[in-house]
Amino acid sequence: MPPDKLKIFNRLQVLRAERALSRQDLADALGVNVQTIGYLERGDYNPSLELAFKLSEYFGLPIEVIFSTKPLRPLSE
Repeated sequence: MPPDKLKIFNRLQVLRAERALSRQDLADALGVNVQTIGYLERGDYNPSLELAFKLSEYFGLPIEVIFSTKPLRPLSE
């Protein structure tokens, strides 16, 4: 990752697992390529603002619960 690129952390993999969704299920629901979900989960790709809002609406959670510029603590804490 280039040094000037902001690292965005996310809980997508956990949220998918809690809902028994595959990457393909989530990609289909959002209208994106399945590879996009993988890139997001691995932190290889930062979401666009539009995609962040779509994910927020899909999961019914505020964006800041899904994404952060700092490593996220488990939701159980």
